Amino acid sequence: MLAIFLKTLPFFAIIALGFAAGRARFLGEGGGAVLNRFVFWFALPALLFGFAVDLPLGQIFSARMVVAYVVATGGLYTLVFAISRLRGCRTDEATVEAQCATIGNLGFLGIPMLVALLGAQAAGPVLLILTVDIVLFGSLFTLIIASQRGGGQGAGRTLLRGLAGNPMVMSILAGMAWSAGGLPIPAPLHDLLSILGAAATPGALFAIGISLAAGSAARWQVAGWLSFCKLALHPAAVAAACLMLSVDPFAASVMIAAASLPVAGNVFMMAEAYGVAPQRVSAAILLSTTASVLTVTAVIGAVTG
Repeated sequence: MLAIFLKTLPFFAIIALGFAAGRARFLGEGGGAVLNRFVFWFALPALLFGFAVDLPLGQIFSARMVVAYVVATGGLYTLVFAISRLRGCRTDEATVEAQCATIGNLGFLGIPMLVALLGAQAAGPVLLILTVDIVLFGSLFTLIIASQRGGGQGAGRTLLRGLAGNPMVMSILAGMAWSAGGLPIPAPLHDLLSILGAAATPGALFAIGISLAAGSAARWQVAGWLSFCKLALHPAAVAAACLMLSVDPFAASVMIAAASLPVAGNVFMMAEAYGVAPQRVSAAILLSTTASVLTVTAVIGAVTG
């Protein structure tokens, strides 16, 4: 409990600073949106490109793991989307809620925390899941939004433009292509990526805090439902899929622990960038991150016990 609390405390502190700055209007009108655009278009793509270049896909890939994770996550994604539509949400809002229920904070919280708690061998499954989240489910969000806003006219071109316009998707695909080509990274480019990438985590969390300062309490009930899906239903679904497909026990334990992580900050950045319910997402991030101090501890204890 104490170890996880100490891991998450800096994240809470940065969100709180952003919240205070938002309340005080320290950045002025529109300052939070400017910060979010910087993170979305520059800092986060630099982080993801650097991650993709170093990702040892040949060492961590497992078809059984991928299938188990995609089946579990896709099933929950579909369920939450359907429930959102039944509640009267628009298609884009239902898509954002499905992202909240299934996309965890792997890059900023999961990799350092799970490797520290489960050992260095946990890095492979975590990196594989992060890749699936970004390439598959991140692209799915873009494709659905692009399809809806394309109005059915030239849907194929609209979907491609929407995918190409998502800097997170394109940065990781570019990094994978660079890695596959065996190209070295010049020292100045490496330093540039490191500097920009280092700004992604504090920038994203600070932007979340600013959004929370302007949030509406009317969305907390929905945020509670989405947090329950992410912290409880998602790891349960992954556990069931791993059991049915006989995934290696240690890899399964890492996958279940990864699925129990709170809602990812990049879901907020995508929601903000596309103008789809960012306050609802930021509330779900705050609730799920706060509750995860207890729930993640419980899940890790269960899978390692």
